[in-house]
Amino acid sequence: MMKGLKKWRLFSLLAGLTVFLSACTGEDYISTLKPAGEVGEDQYDLLIFSISIMTLVVVVVSFLYLYAFTKFRRSKLGDKHMPKQVEGSHTLEVIWAVIPIILLLILAVPTILSTYKFADVKAMDEVDEEGNKTALTVNVTAKLYWWEFEYPEQGIVTAQELVVPTNEKVYFNLKAADVKHSFWIPAVGGKMDNNVENVNKFWLEFGKESEGLKDGVFYGKCAELCGPSHALMDFKVKTVDRAEFDQWVAAMQATEGQTASVDSTDLGEATFAQSCLGCHAVSGVGTTGAMGPNLTTFGDRNRVAGVLEHSKESLENWISDPEAIKPGNLMTGKYSELSPEEISAVADYIMSLSVEK
Repeated sequence: MMKGLKKWRLFSLLAGLTVFLSACTGEDYISTLKPAGEVGEDQYDLLIFSISIMTLVVVVVSFLYLYAFTKFRRSKLGDKHMPKQVEGSHTLEVIWAVIPIILLLILAVPTILSTYKFADVKAMDEVDEEGNKTALTVNVTAKLYWWEFEYPEQGIVTAQELVVPTNEKVYFNLKAADVKHSFWIPAVGGKMDNNVENVNKFWLEFGKESEGLKDGVFYGKCAELCGPSHALMDFKVKTVDRAEFDQWVAAMQATEGQTASVDSTDLGEATFAQSCLGCHAVSGVGTTGAMGPNLTTFGDRNRVAGVLEHSKESLENWISDPEAIKPGNLMTGKYSELSPEEISAVADYIMSLSVEK
């Protein structure tokens, strides 16, 4: 008896939580239930449509069950009453075979249309009269455990923070440098795999500027289990109007040739050039495929290593012991020879790298 009561209490608690939690739609910067763009909105509408169909099925089945339960209860009809048997009824067999097929077709049509719509990337190759591509394309390379973003037509490369214009389609070429990853900006659109052996293509449209959001960015995630630090493989997306985006591109292009010198009188720059420059570029103009993230815009970011507070102290902790923060990362053990003074100076230098300030 007590076990039965406990089960009902647990069921009641879960039912109550379901009602209350159904109102929790999450934050604008990371919630799929608060879409910000054409793709996210269409996928949200498809989600609501599917849930509505399934809810209708549950309501109808529940009604039929309760109807039969009430009409044929023994206290009303007696123990000897036998309901009419419908075994072998061709009519009923047709009904319960046809109805699921119709429901599947109703769900399949908008799903297939949306799939083909979001997979249409022909505009990625369109050019103007001068032969320049008309659409913005970003090559996304996922690595353990960070993201590289290349803008091939603009000739610039950055990492960890994607900057894009609002209210226009942005096309993506997705690939991975090591193991399978998955590119996902929850509030903007569904996920797409980054594979080692092939390039996946799709597009997103960013419907509003991120300035008013928490931290001023949308959050992106890796949605494919890729190693011990998979959950910490974040990136951020800054969405701005087209004019501000063009200014950012120009500022990135202006860093061409920028580097660190081992002969610098600044201890941080000299140490960086000696120990870090082989893996980390400090110019937004260059080639892809670096061992470590491009640091040209590090001072403009809102996180260190994608997950830590953007501060000198966090950066020092990351340089000193990256394994404690992101287990399995490729930077572990690379800077163990640096003294605390050198680490502090390098952190100052890296925090000063900016194209927006």
